[in-house]
Amino acid sequence: MQNTQHGVQSEAHAQRADAHHGIPRLSFEELEPTLARALEPRYRRLGYLGEFFRCMGHQPAALRAFVEFTEGAKATLDKPTIEVIALTVATATGNAYERNQHERLCIRTGFSRDWVREVEALNPDEAVHLSPRERTVQRWVLAVAQRRFTEASELYSAFLEQVGAAEAVAALLVVGRYVAHSAMVQTLQLSPPVPSIFEDGFTGESAQATAPR
Repeated sequence: MQNTQHGVQSEAHAQRADAHHGIPRLSFEELEPTLARALEPRYRRLGYLGEFFRCMGHQPAALRAFVEFTEGAKATLDKPTIEVIALTVATATGNAYERNQHERLCIRTGFSRDWVREVEALNPDEAVHLSPRERTVQRWVLAVAQRRFTEASELYSAFLEQVGAAEAVAALLVVGRYVAHSAMVQTLQLSPPVPSIFEDGFTGESAQATAPR
């Protein structure tokens, strides 16, 4: 596979972080075989192996479980809910590693740049591109990310009444996943593998004018 500019940048970031934290960064070829098979579609699609996986690959069984947990929790949620959660947690906790990648995913999926920008503004009461449901989700997720847990509990109750137990629990698990990811990335001070879409003008291959509902 050819090295892209982002891949070269990621490699340089990895080398600097490796010197600081002492965790050897694994290449895709060095991953445990079962883990490599699980990550191969992602690796081929993106063209790089993120530094998160290069570090966490030292615990292949746990990392596979983390990936399976993520996919299982997301399975019953719609795309806007997932991306509101991901972008809100990443922005509120300063996790540019996850935020930048999800910005790109949003554009490729068909969300507008204005929608992404508004989610990252973390001001649901003033949002005009977010649906009422998306604003409800963001109010709750933002309270969790900012550790306002009493308020978060009240907001979650309102969300639960709207969507029912199965979907509300799935959303809660997804929030927990992104909070955990942020804690790990921030501890290791991992550099984003790609820049923000607002830094490089990324437009994606199949972007549409508006976010899907």
